[in-house]
Amino acid sequence: MAEVIIMPKQGQSVESCIITELRKKTGDSVKKGDVLFAYETDKASFEEESPLDGVVLACLYDEGDEVPVLENMMVIGAPGEDISSLLGDRETESHGGKEEAVSETAHNSNGVSLADEVSSTPRDKQLPVTNELLVSPRARKLAEKEAVDLTRLAGTGPQGRIIENDVLAHLQQRPRMTPLAKKLAAKEGVQPQSVGTGLAGAARSSDLSTPLNEIYGKDYEERKISNIRKLIARSMHASLQNSAQLTHHLGADARRILDLRKKAKAALDDGALTVNITLNDMVCFAVIKALKKFPSVNSHFMGESVRYFNKVHLGLAVDTERGLMVPVVRNADDLSVTGLAAQLKEVAAACRNGSVNPDILAPEAGTFTVSNLGNYGVEMFTPVINLPQSAILGVNTIVPRPKDLGDGVYAFVPYIGLSLTYDHRSLDGGEATRFLKQIAIEIETMDIDLLN
Repeated sequence: MAEVIIMPKQGQSVESCIITELRKKTGDSVKKGDVLFAYETDKASFEEESPLDGVVLACLYDEGDEVPVLENMMVIGAPGEDISSLLGDRETESHGGKEEAVSETAHNSNGVSLADEVSSTPRDKQLPVTNELLVSPRARKLAEKEAVDLTRLAGTGPQGRIIENDVLAHLQQRPRMTPLAKKLAAKEGVQPQSVGTGLAGAARSSDLSTPLNEIYGKDYEERKISNIRKLIARSMHASLQNSAQLTHHLGADARRILDLRKKAKAALDDGALTVNITLNDMVCFAVIKALKKFPSVNSHFMGESVRYFNKVHLGLAVDTERGLMVPVVRNADDLSVTGLAAQLKEVAAACRNGSVNPDILAPEAGTFTVSNLGNYGVEMFTPVINLPQSAILGVNTIVPRPKDLGDGVYAFVPYIGLSLTYDHRSLDGGEATRFLKQIAIEIETMDIDLLN
């Protein structure tokens, strides 16, 4: 009996998924366990396997489509099996060939049928079927008026003839142009590439692309951005547009955590530790202790109110091949430094291999975030808040700095840079500074049991 394959629901916060690859298409035979299609949520990738043997009788979506969760995606059954009762009113569609209703007579924007437009051309004016460009007089006149390069158009008229509708369709996709820009475009064969800088987005002469170099050709490549890149861009822009962000920078004496790092590495080599405790793990541990002393920072700014959390749900920025992800370790304040290190490594690995739970990637899941660029040698940067959180800590590289050791003795001491970005709507500058100083104090005075 045929079975409907639905789009799975990955996490409570996921409402739709993007089809990234169709492994099986209509008519393909499948075995139980075969991968049918790959899909991604806003930040994680998954594969859906076939629950039975059979043939793909229907594929209702294409690659790149956004499919609501729990929506019918495919139907698998025996060859020739009637599946109309499973699909209801929806017609069976084949991947790559969705049927469309086409009217018997197409019309251009002026209400003139395309057949009339072609037939209105004098017979001695109609071009023979050659390699020359076939263009109707009406289309050629409009193209000259609007400075349209006809060689870039694909004709939809008889024998591939370019008709007025083809030019109109191109103009709908092209940015509007000022009169001067049109003259320049017609004279030099240049075209606008995007929304212009003129009024209402009109392309001015300065916005036109330069003619293609005949020797070198195009010296660039355009690539569509991924779904996750779009979401990251939207989130970063919204964060900066909808909050009052300031950043304070401070250094902390790193001698204590460097010493602890050496001990942790030795214990790992001896087998006394099963988890590699890094400097970042220690900094995160210090942040948690500071947040417990400054609960106002462990919060969400909600616009008309501030939500203060009793527990610390720590987010960690993770760089992956698909883009930046921020998984959250919930109830991080209940963990020892060893437990915290294990949890941070687990969620980071899940992000990189695409198996992370989408629920822990939601900005609302965390109460505070740490972003570490120290491994890249970055000495100072401005992290962007993961709204609605009130703040984020940027961790920088360790650099030697002079320090007064007392009695007039100075020496170069390793300092780790700390950059705190906070939402001034939620926190005052003095409070943010005291919190940042507390993180430095926790780093400089850290006393942890590495074996527990």
